[in-house]
Amino acid sequence: MIRSKQSPSTDMYRTFIPGIAPLTVQPEPSWWFAFVGNKLLVRAEGKVSEIPKLITLAEIALEPVRSQFLGTLDGQPCYSAELPKDALAPDGFTLQGLRELYGTLDEDLYTLSGRAIQIVEWDRTHQYCGHCATPTTQLSHERAKRCPSCGLVNYPRLSPAIIVLVSRGEELLLARAPRFPPGMYSVLAGFVEPGESLEETVVREVREEVGIEVKDIRYFGSQPWPFPNSLMIGFTATYASGDIVIEPQELVEAGWFSKHNLPQIPPKLSIARKLIDSFVL
Repeated sequence: MIRSKQSPSTDMYRTFIPGIAPLTVQPEPSWWFAFVGNKLLVRAEGKVSEIPKLITLAEIALEPVRSQFLGTLDGQPCYSAELPKDALAPDGFTLQGLRELYGTLDEDLYTLSGRAIQIVEWDRTHQYCGHCATPTTQLSHERAKRCPSCGLVNYPRLSPAIIVLVSRGEELLLARAPRFPPGMYSVLAGFVEPGESLEETVVREVREEVGIEVKDIRYFGSQPWPFPNSLMIGFTATYASGDIVIEPQELVEAGWFSKHNLPQIPPKLSIARKLIDSFVL
């Protein structure tokens, strides 16, 4: 069960309860998180976007390739759906990427959209066994697919990655990757390798990317990051030794910045920004 605050201006909470088996009777409209590729179907009303709430997608003349029951949000059923690649948005609807939708969707529904797109992708890419190519069977009691021939079980993919804010007094270490928008800097991040602890990943990634050593590693928080299927695990650390020497295949620039004079930094949806804000404020 997940409890999340509905909005910053209210003390009301919504409850999301994950589920696997769809409801046998559909007594009321459900939230439908329907995707064409990585684009989510929404109804746009000015600067506000809404997830369709329907008994079935047939009500708006759409037929999903496949769908998954996600669970309930305050008792309201929620489904993910993969739409055909050539599906067009019905009148009054549009297809948008999740990054573009941040700030226009209700916070709880935005979070569920991230969950939904990962389950849609898992469902799409695990129709056949990766070992023997036999069509898989979805289990009824957990989010998994089993091969009826060789018994291989596949769960939704999750790629853990660390993200770390390194500080030195009132300065923080920020860097630019080649893929960043012009002028934007962020904290360091990297994927966990097999056999590593999270703390070991922090030390290795910082050493590999900028050539310095860190200490006082502390857990900060985590964030699901459905771009495409990461779990970002945030840490803080302090500078221990060394000079900045960037890894040119990973970064184009890195340096120490005063907390009072920062460059362009990531938007507020990201845990990177939350790490930076917690240090600056």
